[in-house]
Amino acid sequence: MANHAQPVTLVTGGTYGIGRAITLTLAAQGHVVCACGVESRQIGSAAEGGIAETRAALAAQGHRADLAQVDVANAAQVQRWVADVLARHGRIDALVNNAAIHPRGDVTQTDEALWDHVIAVNLKGVFLTCRAVIPAMRAAGGGAIVNIGSGAGWGKPDLAAYSASKGGVFALSAAMAWDHLDDRIRVNVVVPGGTRSGMTELGNVPAFERLASRTATGRVTEPQDIANAVAFLLSDAAAQISGTVLDVGCFAHQGGRPLLA
Repeated sequence: MANHAQPVTLVTGGTYGIGRAITLTLAAQGHVVCACGVESRQIGSAAEGGIAETRAALAAQGHRADLAQVDVANAAQVQRWVADVLARHGRIDALVNNAAIHPRGDVTQTDEALWDHVIAVNLKGVFLTCRAVIPAMRAAGGGAIVNIGSGAGWGKPDLAAYSASKGGVFALSAAMAWDHLDDRIRVNVVVPGGTRSGMTELGNVPAFERLASRTATGRVTEPQDIANAVAFLLSDAAAQISGTVLDVGCFAHQGGRPLLA
């Protein structure tokens, strides 16, 4: 990432759950954060109306961020958002792609419209934001991108569309890491294992707590754990790291602990 005292950093899905923790952490570390989210409830998540709460949480810590409502699956909205950030701040140093939706179902339970929607948000959204910011990063001499993956990217039951989209994030991230190595743009993936988020709030909470707490620390992975990993990968301390998948939550990188283990 270009060496700026206050890097300008975009965070998608940055107003709820894991994304909010990332926004708060980066703001506290001196980033000029421009975060986006959608205010309406999305498939497979309890997240909604997060902008006001995120703004309040930032203010309580003595920080601020530029918060906007952006549908990352909409190319025109993404382009307008990035253009606005560049007009106000003059550069973009980093990007965190966290926005995602999480419907359940196997392929026979997933209609074509739902499949297209999941791929549009979870995979095309990463493509659109990266395509929009990489020219600015290249012109500035470098940057850093962190995409939020999932252990489902190696396949998990009852998550056909979600697994396919997250598998695509792994492949796209690796391709971009190679393609933009000479541009000094680093691209890495963080995999949250069983983390409290809008996605997990809708499920069987006691079962989630029991399974997700089977980690090295014996506790559930918190959004702050993911935010800490993202902040590290964006920092100069990770200047020599690109094309890496960082597992936060113990064994998520391998697809997660078997449910009956």
